Amino acid sequence: MAWKNVFDYVRGIAGKQGMDGKARREDEDLPMGARIGSVVQLQRSPIIRAQTNGSLIVMPADGDTRILAVSQIKLNLAGALYRFYLAKGDDDAKEKFLQVYSDADGKVAEIMYCTQLARVIPETVEDQDAYTGVSGAGLGDQTYTLWREQLADTLGEQDLINVFGDEDRIDYTRDAGDTQAAFVAPFSGKETRIDDAAGVQGLQQEMYFMPYVRELPGGGREYLVITTEIIASVNGDTSKRGIHVDFVIGIPVEQERIVLQ
Repeated sequence: MAWKNVFDYVRGIAGKQGMDGKARREDEDLPMGARIGSVVQLQRSPIIRAQTNGSLIVMPADGDTRILAVSQIKLNLAGALYRFYLAKGDDDAKEKFLQVYSDADGKVAEIMYCTQLARVIPETVEDQDAYTGVSGAGLGDQTYTLWREQLADTLGEQDLINVFGDEDRIDYTRDAGDTQAAFVAPFSGKETRIDDAAGVQGLQQEMYFMPYVRELPGGGREYLVITTEIIASVNGDTSKRGIHVDFVIGIPVEQERIVLQ
C-alpha cells in the first residue's frame, strides 16, 4: 500500500489507471490480504468467552461482516499498526474494527477485535493536555480506572453485574514502557483511513495512543485502548476539524480464527 497523504490524491490522482489499464486500488498489500469489501469470518468463541469472564467487549452484529474502511496508523514504534473497520462509527454508531500489528519484518504479531466503549470531547485546555499527556500526566499514567457509575447509562443492570460484580471500579494497568514508572509518554502519530478502494473518501488525523490491560476475573486479558484523535481532514475537507477521545475495548484473537475472503 502506498499510503501517501490520502488527500494529496483525492483530486486528480485517485482513480487513475495502473500500468495494466485497470483502476488503481489504494488498499493493496495489507496484512492477511485484507481489502475494502473483504468478507470477514470471525470465530466468536474468544468473544463469548471474554464476555462470560466479565469483559466489556461487544459481540459483532449480524451486519458486521465486511471491511468498510482500512487505515494505517504511523506511530513512534517499530512495525506497523492497521485497523480494518467493520463499523466506522458514523451516524452515532460505535466503531468496531480488527487492529492488526505487524512487526518490523512485516509478520502479523498481534490481532485484537475492538469495540468502542465511549467517546468524549475534551472541552478545556487542561482536559486536552491530560488526554495527550503533554504535561507529563494523564494519558500515559501507570493505571486507569473505570467507575461503575460512569457506565451506568451505557450498560444494563445485568451487564454491570457481569462486569463489576460487587465492586464499584475496575482497574487497568498501562501496557507499555516501564511498568514501574508513574508516567510514560503515549505513542503519537497519524492515522490515514480510506473508505473506498480508490482512496477518494476517508480521513486523516493525529493520534495520541496508550493501551491499558487487566486480567479478567474468569481468565484472559482485556485491553482498554485510549486514543485521542485530532481530525485534520475529512474527504479532503480541511475545515472539518475537531478533537475527541475514544475508549475502546480490545480482546486478543488468534489469526487462525479469522478468515478474510
